[in-house]
Amino acid sequence: MNQGGAPDLSLGMKYYEGRRTIDGIMVTVDGEPLDTRYDLGQFTDLGFEWSYEGDSPRQLALALIADCIGDDDARNLSTVFMTRVIAELDNDWQLSEEDIRREIRSIRDAA
Repeated sequence: MNQGGAPDLSLGMKYYEGRRTIDGIMVTVDGEPLDTRYDLGQFTDLGFEWSYEGDSPRQLALALIADCIGDDDARNLSTVFMTRVIAELDNDWQLSEEDIRREIRSIRDAA
């Protein structure tokens, strides 16, 4: 997991980035805003957050998982992913698609 620096876009995988700006929180996938995926589950109406455990970080976990691997397990995996990954992120962060997939494999292996 990359906590800073520029992603290597040559590998063809998705890159996710979160930043706190003067205008608020911004989360993108390949430079475009990440969908909150309220259609799958709405834990908050306040959007995304990270660096702690709660409803807004769980919303981010749900959205990242759904975008990366699809909708099927996103809701079920979101709480553990939030605790293991989202709560540990710095103010500005980057995750690759592979980072997310690796953590999901680890969660499933531990179940």
